[in-house]
Amino acid sequence: MLTRKQHELLRFIHERLRETGVPPSFDEMKDALDLKSKSGIHRLITALEERGFIRRLPNRARALEVIRLPDSVGAAAGQRRFTPSVVEGGLTEKKSTPRPAAEERYRDGASIPVMGRIAAGTPISAIQNPSHSITLSGDFLSQGDHFALEVRGDSMVEAGILDGDLVVIRRQDTANTGDIIVALIDDEEATLKRFRRRGSSIALEAANQAYETRVLGPDRVKIQGKLVSLVRRY
Repeated sequence: MLTRKQHELLRFIHERLRETGVPPSFDEMKDALDLKSKSGIHRLITALEERGFIRRLPNRARALEVIRLPDSVGAAAGQRRFTPSVVEGGLTEKKSTPRPAAEERYRDGASIPVMGRIAAGTPISAIQNPSHSITLSGDFLSQGDHFALEVRGDSMVEAGILDGDLVVIRRQDTANTGDIIVALIDDEEATLKRFRRRGSSIALEAANQAYETRVLGPDRVKIQGKLVSLVRRY
């Protein structure tokens, strides 16, 4: 039996993982539940972990996996079949859950090109040509074209994105505030950051206090895609 706050936190973590592929930060969880301190979030996470609803991944910065959902959360989500939103590399298991027609082409998974490396730190070289491909279950893809990039750096660790992870990106040239995106700066440097608007400028925000937010003119930044999933090899 979960308390109301435990239900709310589990639902929030699950929805954020489903939408972005990465767990919310402790500050985001605190704000979403209208708590005054992060200590309350720690207690709720511990309670959910003890009851077998979530798992904290060892030696990972704030990486969470939702293992199961109570019936009430599953019903509120429209009775969708639940699968964890953190995947291991090479997962190709076929799913039998019925899908909308728009997602039919991903029913048995899809091969996604790996386009080189992306900086989660100081921007490095622009996106390269495909080096190889990975096959992912359709549960971790959305509509549209996708590609993957290998993460280099630690500027997004507080968003659960670590050095060596593979991020799966849906190609698009627009983003909403708060989205984690691949940004191409001055047609030369590619970086993975959270997207914010500051007046007429664009802010590329790290998820690591050691890095400063970069504020650039809109003519200097091109959005290459939005993060939809994360692949981690153990």
